[in-house]
Amino acid sequence: MFTGNMTSRTSTSNIAESYRIHTLAGPIISVMNSDNTITVDMGEPILDGPSVPTTLAPNSEHNSVLEQTHTCNGKEWKISMVSMGNPHAIIFVDDLENGIDFETDGPALESDTSVFPAKTNVEFVHVMSPTHLKMKVWERGAGPTLACGTGTCALVVAAIRAGKIPRPGEDNVRVTNPGGDLFIEWREENNKVYMTGPATLSFQGKASLK
Repeated sequence: MFTGNMTSRTSTSNIAESYRIHTLAGPIISVMNSDNTITVDMGEPILDGPSVPTTLAPNSEHNSVLEQTHTCNGKEWKISMVSMGNPHAIIFVDDLENGIDFETDGPALESDTSVFPAKTNVEFVHVMSPTHLKMKVWERGAGPTLACGTGTCALVVAAIRAGKIPRPGEDNVRVTNPGGDLFIEWREENNKVYMTGPATLSFQGKASLK
């Protein structure tokens, strides 16, 4: 399993301004900015439905799944699928507090292997403005978490593709996670997604590598 937040956490332990981190999802490039934030090159989103993977019927360009209808936990959802090295099911809602039953809808969707053969991360997203999204995430194998870097990137891609927000050019989209804000740019020039956010020392320790 891979989370983009882990790359920003790791970055604070190094003094290099830019470096490559090898992950199961591929190499990730991190850059320390002058304002003490870190920008991470998260790579290109995977949109091809079977590659995400999902068995939901593709209904958009690039053989992708975009707001495809699916019934789960007795409710009908419009689901967009994006992979950033791990699968994400993105659902846009009008109200994050009252529009969903997070504690039951999250795990039900995560483990619905009829359409998510590898299970999936689930992001519920509310559009606050054309440049501001707010989300709650139910992470695959972990449940509710304070933030999900790959999920934040995936939901911005889905929001742009679904016409929920415009593609903002060089400006970043602010995404409010339960644990704070991340800023996402999906560049047209190379199709890569860049994630920027603060990084502070949480703890330090030593480990013996054998």
